[in-house]
Amino acid sequence: MVERKLKNFDLGQICDSGQCFRMRRQSEDTFQILASDREIKVTRRADRWLFHCEEKEFAQFWEQYFDLKEDYERYREQINPRDRYLRNAAEFGIGIRILRQDLWEMIVSFLISQQNNIVRIRRCIENLCESYGEKKIGGGGGVYYAFPRPEVLAGLQEDALKGCNLGYRSKYVVRSAQSVVSGEIDLNQVRSMPYSKARTELQKLYGVGEKVADCICLFALHQLEAFPIDTHIHQVLERHYRRGFPNRRYWKCRGVMQQYIFYYELEGTKESGRTP
Repeated sequence: MVERKLKNFDLGQICDSGQCFRMRRQSEDTFQILASDREIKVTRRADRWLFHCEEKEFAQFWEQYFDLKEDYERYREQINPRDRYLRNAAEFGIGIRILRQDLWEMIVSFLISQQNNIVRIRRCIENLCESYGEKKIGGGGGVYYAFPRPEVLAGLQEDALKGCNLGYRSKYVVRSAQSVVSGEIDLNQVRSMPYSKARTELQKLYGVGEKVADCICLFALHQLEAFPIDTHIHQVLERHYRRGFPNRRYWKCRGVMQQYIFYYELEGTKESGRTP
């Protein structure tokens, strides 16, 4: 077990921030996280976090996954003191970090996310993993399922994933898997591309538009220049940034600011009762 005292880290906020769909709150202070073919339980004890894994695994995988080496206070310090809305959003979501997730998993997850809500996305991905992912035994002896590899999904009929409740998104996932397996899209090359080039390359996948490409760039490639614009973000831009979001000021951390805003719009309205 690994114990850490961490600033600007709150799994409850990350769990509800719309960037990860295989993180489950088991109790108020305990979370189960599935990532690729791995599983971990994390528990909060007062001001400390307990990672239920060996030190070696933590150092080799989970520390990077949770982006724990990055100082998020420096992002918050860049916020314009006169921007009251963004300061409030960053304070409300002070524990959010941008996870470093698997590229293939994020491609599929955000293809599924289109015209969907978080609860249903989680259910779809759980169905997909249980139907096509490799069965694993977790550290506590429980069963979980790895995320299905593109080679497994590429051989399916285009409508096969409707049985996992993907609906019309089934063909998006199957065709994208075929593009990856055939070599039409080389994920290793995408990982090494700068933001603008990776964004363009990802849009060659069937069903991937600008918003989905930006989500993949942000949550898989950790390209913080990405600023996914969905309905929530569009409404914020209309209300608070009529002249456009100050991209020049936040260019190297736009994705962090996007997550503060998204989470604030998603969860802050529930607490304050304000209109989104």
